[in-house]
Amino acid sequence: MTRINFAFEELQAFVAVADRSSFRMAAEHLCISQPALSRRIDKLESALGLRLLERTTRQVDLTPGGRQFLERARQTLEDLEDAVTRLSDDAQARRGQVTVACVPSVAQHVLPGIAKAFAQQQPHVRLRVIDDSAHRVLASVVSGEADFGLNFTGAQDPDVDFEMLGQDDYALVLPHGHPLAGRASVAWADLADQKMVAVSRQSANRLLVDHALAALSRRPLWFYETEHVAGALGLVAAGLGLAALPRLSVPPRHELLRAIPLVDPVVSRVVGLITRRGRTLSHTACQLCQLVRQSFTEQQAAAGG
Repeated sequence: MTRINFAFEELQAFVAVADRSSFRMAAEHLCISQPALSRRIDKLESALGLRLLERTTRQVDLTPGGRQFLERARQTLEDLEDAVTRLSDDAQARRGQVTVACVPSVAQHVLPGIAKAFAQQQPHVRLRVIDDSAHRVLASVVSGEADFGLNFTGAQDPDVDFEMLGQDDYALVLPHGHPLAGRASVAWADLADQKMVAVSRQSANRLLVDHALAALSRRPLWFYETEHVAGALGLVAAGLGLAALPRLSVPPRHELLRAIPLVDPVVSRVVGLITRRGRTLSHTACQLCQLVRQSFTEQQAAAGG
């Protein structure tokens, strides 16, 4: 087999000249002198045993052989650049960072287990968590600050791809010793006479519940109001009232509280994995996404069982 002996920079030189039909412009693009560029072209033509370029005082044209070789040369450069990019991604995987944005309920009660599994797979990759409101999570993904997000909004955003992970049903959160604590489920109408703890009217949780219950003749009246779910849980734990909250926001196996399904109607929010449309995730970010999907699949299976 005949050995072809030419260098990467000689291919670069040829493609640069072919694209610009000018030695001067190609040399400026490659940040080398014109004589150095000419030497690279001469070496390539010598290695191939083929003239690639016809040079006149006014312009540079491709020979028939040059036109045929140009397509192969471009493909070779693209393949090499792709290989370098993949190696760079692998290096980033070993010493990189993945940023995930998620609402606080997911950050507190779902993400820790996922992060632990991810740390076992990628012990050298740093994980940054943006745990904030649904609006901030969406903005972080759209701006590119976060690789991906776990959110309840974004399905209608034209800049975002929304992948449904599951549903998060609302539950009644109450102390273990409360008279309703022994029920398998509780109807919303049964809460009309209870002192209820609600989150702020500016919260997406509150807006969803108020909209879902608007048609009920008997519905809960909010006696206490907090800005965040953590504050609502604290008031319920103190025995001041009951709260209707998404199940994901309630710590599992809480020593003071339990969560009971709310029915008639069942109110739920959709949990989704959101990514910026058109963005290609790194290998490590994809690994974390897969762990997220696996976690929610297991949770849905457990809830169904």
